[in-house]
Amino acid sequence: MNAPSARPEERPLRVFLVDDQQLVRAGFRMLVESQPDMEVVGEAADGLDAVERLSVTGADVVLMDVRMPRMDGVAATRALTERGVTARVVVLTTFDLDEYVYAGLRAGASAFLLKDAPPEVLLSAIRDVHRGDAVVAPSATRRMLDRFADQLPDDEQPPDPRLEALTDREREVLLLVAQGLSNTEIAGSLFVAEPTVKTHIGRLLSKTGSRDRVQLVVLAYDAGLVRPAP
Repeated sequence: MNAPSARPEERPLRVFLVDDQQLVRAGFRMLVESQPDMEVVGEAADGLDAVERLSVTGADVVLMDVRMPRMDGVAATRALTERGVTARVVVLTTFDLDEYVYAGLRAGASAFLLKDAPPEVLLSAIRDVHRGDAVVAPSATRRMLDRFADQLPDDEQPPDPRLEALTDREREVLLLVAQGLSNTEIAGSLFVAEPTVKTHIGRLLSKTGSRDRVQLVVLAYDAGLVRPAP
């Protein structure tokens, strides 16, 4: 398995493990620590313990199981977001498109992956999430949101206050992100340069308080800008 070499001046990417099964945590620890650019900085066996430990432990990425005693991964992710913990959360689930995943993304998670994902996929996801990239392609996120359409707000909801500061162009870019277009595709659709699209997305993240592209997709659905396919 090839891994990028960490430059001496860079500190390792800090990973925190949350799972109620000790053997699972041990497996993740072995995998993460086999990489020269990563280190495990802590573990927790349930969500409550994870929230307490992460409040005082610096971490960049959290691998968060969903179903755990005392506090599940969704509640723990929400608690971390409310406490202002900046670590990005990757929700790990046993079943594809588990009903908890949508709730986890709305709670502040940056991505979701299956627990049985190949090692190289998991390692790549950790690095991508740390960079702020979407591990789940927007089109895949949209399919997930379509599946859980009954959990989305109805058309009678008041306007989302997070959209008030957006310009017309930023709203247009947000809609295209939610429709699953890449930066290159958005640039082609709007007849602008790709760096301009990146600038718009950066402003969208800042103005809406979203952590990453996945959160922008969830916002667009929450605000009713995109409705599930019939």
